[in-house]
Amino acid sequence: MSNIKIEDNIQATTVPPSLTNLLQRSAKRTRAMFRSGAAASSTLEDDESLRIKLRIKIHDEYEDVKELPRALLALQGGQKRTTSQAEAISSDAATNDTSNLSANGAAASMQIDSNQLPQISGGHSYPSAPGVTISEDNAMEPQVSESSIQRLVENLPPSRAQQEAAKTAHGVMAIRQKAGINATLAATSGSLVRRQTPRVTKPDWHAPWKLMRVISGHLGWVRSIAVEPGNKWFVTGAGDRTIKIWDLASGTLRLTLTGHISTVRGLAVSPRHPYLFSCGEDKMVKCWDLEQNKVIRHYHGHLSGVYSLSLHPTLDILATAGRDATARVWDMRTKQCIHVLGGHNTTVADVKCQEADPQVLTGSMDSTIRLWDLAAGKTLSTLTHHKKSVRALTLHPTEFTFASGSADNIKQWKCPEGTFMQNFEGHRAIINALAVNADNVLFSGADNGSMAFWDWKSGYKFQSMETTVQPGSLESEAGIFACTFDRTGLRLITCEADKTIKIWKEDPNATPETHPIDWKPSLIRTRF
Repeated sequence: MSNIKIEDNIQATTVPPSLTNLLQRSAKRTRAMFRSGAAASSTLEDDESLRIKLRIKIHDEYEDVKELPRALLALQGGQKRTTSQAEAISSDAATNDTSNLSANGAAASMQIDSNQLPQISGGHSYPSAPGVTISEDNAMEPQVSESSIQRLVENLPPSRAQQEAAKTAHGVMAIRQKAGINATLAATSGSLVRRQTPRVTKPDWHAPWKLMRVISGHLGWVRSIAVEPGNKWFVTGAGDRTIKIWDLASGTLRLTLTGHISTVRGLAVSPRHPYLFSCGEDKMVKCWDLEQNKVIRHYHGHLSGVYSLSLHPTLDILATAGRDATARVWDMRTKQCIHVLGGHNTTVADVKCQEADPQVLTGSMDSTIRLWDLAAGKTLSTLTHHKKSVRALTLHPTEFTFASGSADNIKQWKCPEGTFMQNFEGHRAIINALAVNADNVLFSGADNGSMAFWDWKSGYKFQSMETTVQPGSLESEAGIFACTFDRTGLRLITCEADKTIKIWKEDPNATPETHPIDWKPSLIRTRF
């Protein structure tokens, strides 16, 4: 029993060693072991590395100021006070001090005569240059003129940063000249390129738009529209699987084409052929001969519904885009698929073709816009500014610009790089349709029936309104799915969820006095 009690006491009183002490002891032993054999060589290596470090540091920090500028050396070297002159001045001052002390006694020895010359000893002598003089009155504070300082600053040699900036500027000028672009950089070395001052664009006055005519005839949502190049009739496609041709002047129905087995989502009329092209959610792309009013070609290849269609203005090709996340380029006559433009992650909601590069533009529900090289079939640039699905695109008829519509805002872009220009803010809805005319009026139509009219140059919203729902329709059927201006830009045609087609026009009686612009400058609208 006694042995058991002794073991219990020993276990109770034993304390484990501290881990910190063990680590310190181990590190101390390691240092002692490795330093014992190479102490002398390590000391020499440390001294040598220290000298190299100091030499490099001195070279980096003081190389530019090791020698004085040539202008300052000229001023100091040509008219520098000699050592004998400084000694003469100091001896004269000492003699005067001794005579004053002997004449005035011990009490006067603590005073200094104001007319005495100051004693100059040590340091750099004052340069005697034009505008810099030394006299009895200003010996301690030399009067330096502004002109001499300016000359001194102008004669300073350029710093290393200025030399590098000058090389860069000359290189940019050479590249611009080789490319045939007029260089606007300054020719002086080290000069900075002045940034353009921001300017606020004042909006132009536009007359308000009002409802002119309501056309009924479709039995489903009207989802697509196209105007004939002669501006005599227009064509619409709807959820009732039919395509209807309407007279633009009177609004009467001319013809109904059947052949699709699902909603018709895209339409285009060729300006150089008697052809009408259509696409729909049935994966089909059709070419209609308007002389015979029947389908003459089918374009097979899409794996899902085709949501948009666009004709190239000069080439015999058409581009389609749809829910299979691709856009396809077709040869109009041979029905061959020229390119499959893949790169989007989800549905491509709209596609546009134009004559100049980039010739194909696509907007997708993955919130991106892609600009495509038609010859190579590859992406030129991807615009990722939007945060929500891009459902609509529109090209300006006379400018090399375009706009994109999304639920977050409407954005204006400049081709060919896709440079962002400005936002059209204030239409808080899901934008389904965009259209712009030659008078710089941009129209946006939304999923909830809201409409907005904008000034293209300034981004100012000069009119906002709600569409008029057809009597007997539900309030939820107030939605705008497609829109376009006619060839003159004086009529706006909208396709809506209440199964009607509405034609809008400018108020002929409106004047700037009756409908003034309520616009104030804002930094949000500032453009460079």
